[in-house]
Amino acid sequence: MLKRLLNNLEVRQIMKAEKLSEANQLPPEYVYVNGEPLCHEELDVLKACSNPPKKMKPGNYWYDKVSGLWGKEGQKPSQIISPHLNVGGPIKANASSGNTEVFINGREITKVELRMLQLAGVQCAGNPHFWVNEDGSYQEEGQKNTKGYIWGKAGMKLVCAFLSLPVPSKPSNSCGEQVNSLISRSVPDYLEQRTLLKLLLVGSSGSGTIGEPWMIRQRFFINLSLFTEDERENIKLTIQSNVYGYLGILLEGRDRFEEESLAAVTKEQSTDETEHIGSKSNTNCQTIYSIGPRLKAFSDWLLKTMVSGNLEAIFPAATREYAPLVEELLKDEAIRATYKRRNELEMLPSVSSYFLERAVDILRTDYEPSDLDILYAEGVTSSNGLACLDFSYPQSASDDKYDTEDQHDTLLRYQLISVHARGLGENCKWLEMFEDVGMVIFCVSMNDYDQFTVDGNGLSTNKMLLSRKFFESIVTHPTFEQMDFLLILNKFDLFEEKIERAPLTQCEWFDDFHPVVSRHRSNSSSNSINTSPSLGQLGAHYMAVKFKRLYSSLTGRSLYTSVVKGLEPDSVDAALKYAREILKWDEEKPNFSLTEYSMYSTEASSYSP
Repeated sequence: MLKRLLNNLEVRQIMKAEKLSEANQLPPEYVYVNGEPLCHEELDVLKACSNPPKKMKPGNYWYDKVSGLWGKEGQKPSQIISPHLNVGGPIKANASSGNTEVFINGREITKVELRMLQLAGVQCAGNPHFWVNEDGSYQEEGQKNTKGYIWGKAGMKLVCAFLSLPVPSKPSNSCGEQVNSLISRSVPDYLEQRTLLKLLLVGSSGSGTIGEPWMIRQRFFINLSLFTEDERENIKLTIQSNVYGYLGILLEGRDRFEEESLAAVTKEQSTDETEHIGSKSNTNCQTIYSIGPRLKAFSDWLLKTMVSGNLEAIFPAATREYAPLVEELLKDEAIRATYKRRNELEMLPSVSSYFLERAVDILRTDYEPSDLDILYAEGVTSSNGLACLDFSYPQSASDDKYDTEDQHDTLLRYQLISVHARGLGENCKWLEMFEDVGMVIFCVSMNDYDQFTVDGNGLSTNKMLLSRKFFESIVTHPTFEQMDFLLILNKFDLFEEKIERAPLTQCEWFDDFHPVVSRHRSNSSSNSINTSPSLGQLGAHYMAVKFKRLYSSLTGRSLYTSVVKGLEPDSVDAALKYAREILKWDEEKPNFSLTEYSMYSTEASSYSP
C-alpha cells in the first residue's frame, strides 16, 4: 500500500522509523534466560555485546556464561555469543534437555554435542564433567591442566556445520594457527550467517556416495589444486593400491580358469584314451591360462598379500620394485585371455577396466592422478571420512523468461553432506544427528545388479541386495519419518551397456524382469520411456518401480527417483536441481487444493536427465 502512495525513499524512511520505534522493540520481560526474565539493562547488554544473539524473539533461552554457548531452552546450542555477560540466572543442568550424563560447565549436553566431542577426540568415557572456556580449551572439573582445544582440530568446523552446531566466529587452536585451509573453503563464513537447506547424501559402498562422493567431487573436489600435498599423495597411493587389488582379482580368475581348462583336458583325455589317464597328463599339460614360473611367483606373492590384508602396507616400495613385473604380466597371453572374461569375475568392479588399461603408467613413481582418475577412483574421500559442499543455483536465461519470481533462488544456499556408512555408527545410531536436513538423497549403483562383495559375515553377497538392505534401514529410521527421499539411480551409462550382455535377472530381486523390446530400438541419447525405449531404459524404469514399491510398503509414502550418469556434470546438476524442485513443492503444496488443481499428482515422480 505504501509503495502505491509514496516513493521508495519515503517508504524506507518510514520502515526504519517503525523498526526503531520503542513500541516495536522486544519487551525484556518476554525474554527468559536461564529461567529468569530479563530487565531493560540486561537486554541492552545482550544487544550491545560484540557477538549478540541473532533473531532473538520472546521465549526461553539458556546461556553458558563461561563458554558463550546459547540456545533455546530444551534444545542444543544454536550460537556462541559473547561470554561473561551478566544476564539471567545461573545455568541449569537440564537447560538443553540432555541425556548423555556428560556435562559442560554444569549443563548436561545433548547427543549431538557428545558426537561432536567424540569426533574432536575428546575422551568422554566415564561420564566426565568438563570445564570449557570461550576459546574452546577444556579441562575436567577439579583439574588444572588444559587437555586440548575442541575447535582447534582440523575438520571440526566442517563437522559442526553439518551437525548444525555453532563454532566461534574466529576459531583458533593452541598455537593460534588458522583452521585447515581446505576445511575453511568447504565451510565459508556465510554458513554461519545464513540458514541453509541441507541435503544428506547416503548410499551403499560403490554407489557413488559412500567412500566415493561423486556429487561432491564433481562440483568441488575435481580441481587437484584444492588438495593438500599429503592428500594428493594419499590419493595416488589409493589408486595404485586399487590397481594391485584389481590385478589380484584377475590372477585369482586366472587360477580358476586354468583349473577349469585342465579339468576339461583331463576329461577329454580320459574319454579318448582311458589307458593314459594319470598324473603326468595333468602335470605337464599347458593351457592358454598358464603362466611361467617368474610370473607365477609374483602372482602367489600378491594373492598372499591380499589375503593377509596388508596390501596398503607395501607402498610405496611396491611401485618401484614390482612395476616392471606388472608390465610383463599385463602383456602375458594368459592374463589377456583372463581379461577378456572379466565379466565372469564377480568381485572385479566395472571401473577397473579404466585403470587396468593404464596400469603401467599409474604404477610409475612419478604418476600424478588426473581429474578423471579421481572421479573414477574407488575409496577417494576427505581425510576424516566426511564431505560437505555448499552451493547455489544460478538463474539461467530461460528461467528469466518463465519464472521471474524465482530469482531469489540465487540467494538461497544449499548444503550437500556426504558421510561414510561407518560414520553412521552401529545400526545407524548417529542418523539422529541429521534431523534438520531437508531431504535425504539415497544413491544406488545400477551397475551392481550382477556384482558381489563380501559382507560383514564374510559371505559373498549381491551388491544390489546389500543396497536394498541399507536402503530399508535408512528409510525406516525414526529420524526420517516425515522426510522426503530422492533415490538416485546412478551409473546409468554403464548399466545401459551391461544389461545388453548380462541379464538383469542375475539379481534374484529382479527375477520377474521380462521386458518386451521393440525391434525398432531407440538410440541411447533418447530418454523417453514412451517411444521405443531401449533395454537399458526399460531396466531403469523397472528398477525405479521396484524401489518405489519397497519404499511405499515400508513407509506408506511416495518415493522420488532420478536416473543419473554420475561422471557427467550436467547429469549431476540436473539431479540436484530436481531435489530443489521437490523442496520447493513441499513448501508450496499446502497452498494448492489437489481436487481443484488435478494436474498435481499425489504420487512421487521420476526424473531422467
